[in-house]
Amino acid sequence: MPSHILVPIDESEQSDAALKFALSEYPEIPITALHIIDPADIQGGVALESVSPESYENLQAQQEDAAEQILADAMKQADQHERTIDTEQMIGTVTHSIIEFADGHDADQIIIGSHGRTGASRILLGSVAEKVTRRSPVPVTIVH
Repeated sequence: MPSHILVPIDESEQSDAALKFALSEYPEIPITALHIIDPADIQGGVALESVSPESYENLQAQQEDAAEQILADAMKQADQHERTIDTEQMIGTVTHSIIEFADGHDADQIIIGSHGRTGASRILLGSVAEKVTRRSPVPVTIVH
């Protein structure tokens, strides 16, 4: 039985399903919902040289606002299960950040939604869930 579960979340239905699964299957285990802001998403695929510092800061602020809403939604979902959860936000590459967080915060299980990323990044980068599963030092449950 795990003692601390990490649930990476984004705005996808799959990450919502992963959080719901964690909340219902592990009612007594502490859960941390983690949202990663990927710098590649901040620049939106535009060459970094063509983005002014002010524009980059505005894009980053928009991503941070969206992250706050995603984490607030996760807390509401926990409230519906009469639970409290911890929420965290990081900036970095998604797979690496999930693994780093799990390792650095003593998470001993990761529960992740399948196909959490969408669009071109999903096609170009492959499944985040698959990469996390291959690289994780702790057990990973993938929720469809």
